Amino acid sequence: MTPLSVGKLPHELLRKQLAKIKVDDTRVLVASRVGEDCAVIKSGGRCLVTSTDPVTFTAERIGWYTVHVNANDVAAMGARPMYFLATVLLADAADEAEADEVFDDVLDACNEVGATLVGGHIEVTAELPRTIMAGTMLGEVESDRVITKDGIRGGEDIILTKCAGLEGTAILATEKREELSGQIGPEALDRAAKLIYDPGISVVKDALTACEAAGKGGIHGMHDPTEGGVATAIHELADAAGCGAVVDYDKIPIRDDTRLLCKVFGLDPLGIISSGALLIASESQATGNITRALLAAGIPAVKVGAIRPERGVGFLKDGHEFALPRYDSDELARVL
Repeated sequence: MTPLSVGKLPHELLRKQLAKIKVDDTRVLVASRVGEDCAVIKSGGRCLVTSTDPVTFTAERIGWYTVHVNANDVAAMGARPMYFLATVLLADAADEAEADEVFDDVLDACNEVGATLVGGHIEVTAELPRTIMAGTMLGEVESDRVITKDGIRGGEDIILTKCAGLEGTAILATEKREELSGQIGPEALDRAAKLIYDPGISVVKDALTACEAAGKGGIHGMHDPTEGGVATAIHELADAAGCGAVVDYDKIPIRDDTRLLCKVFGLDPLGIISSGALLIASESQATGNITRALLAAGIPAVKVGAIRPERGVGFLKDGHEFALPRYDSDELARVL
């Protein structure tokens, strides 16, 4: 059989595997399915929202990263992150200082998102070339305020906060600095690497601000673009809703340093990991309130496209529509 590529499982393979899961518990409102990053379990008048994700592209501040990417998934369902569990597999060359650093970074990130570290596991793993980590974040939201993608319908707007490729740009500047140093100056690489912190990879504020501005029913789905970038996230948003989408390529914000670093390696800026951005499917009458609230909170936000009822995801460029690529393997995997 053909070996699998590095990155997410192919879309159809994942769909086939998830179809094997049978959930009979009526309290489970959202179970494992393509396009949803969280499970949602009803408990009284509230819902428990839980997400689990690893960080594998980089070992730089891996504890901090893992907290934020899991908090992002929970917030994208309208919930506030509250409790975190960590699984840390230290490389067999790790020392006590590295273990302390990972632990402290987890605590720092939990403080930033308002969550509490409540458990997990940490060990040194034989023959592991570098430390890897996975985490689970749990959050809560009122039952009538949880946001799934089931309610997305044709005609709704697609809003994007911040910009495409934010996290990927920082990872390239950090992990490939030596290779880039002959083509890009050290100050530019420093700026790109710091994008992780400013504007940052968290979308908790983005999501909660948007939900408050929209009120009940104004937002029918949110999705944070991780592996596969903004392009893949738009596909996932549409697939989860059983719809299609079209976006205006020229309206998607892409930083100049993102374009430059991607050009060096021949990568598509829309296909690199993009934590820090948030896609929002909103009722058209709520879009103005949402974007104004985000801008007032210091979060760039712009309408980039629309949901359409028929299947298929495209982008508009120079008056023509083209199929929007889907990257089951993140573009960074080709160079890292």
